[in-house]
Amino acid sequence: MNKYHGELTQREQELLKVRRDSDTKAAELVKMEKMLEQTKSLLDKKTESTSGRMGYQENMVEDLEEKVRSSRRYRRNSLHHTQMLESQMKTVKGELVGTLDHLQQLRNVLRRSQQKAEERTAAMERLAAGLR
Repeated sequence: MNKYHGELTQREQELLKVRRDSDTKAAELVKMEKMLEQTKSLLDKKTESTSGRMGYQENMVEDLEEKVRSSRRYRRNSLHHTQMLESQMKTVKGELVGTLDHLQQLRNVLRRSQQKAEERTAAMERLAAGLR
């Protein structure tokens, strides 16, 4: 039972870490998108005045766009991983409930067996006392 509890706790910690990472990446994505919009805006303004620096700015915009795409992929993967962990956690919880029910049934059987054994021991002692 402790093994399942430890495994459940570990999976919950992994799930929390994945969620935090996902939230962090989402925040980074929002920042990058804002930065991309600002860069595009600057690029549009400077395109009219300077055409010589165009190559550098295009590379910077492309790099930022790739970072945004990469962050989106990472977020999708993190969400998928989170969903898998949640599914596994539900399965483990279900197994734990089943195991707990089974243990309670076994405990009840043991109590009844012990009670019957005590009753038989008392009956044997009464018989032994009666034979004396």
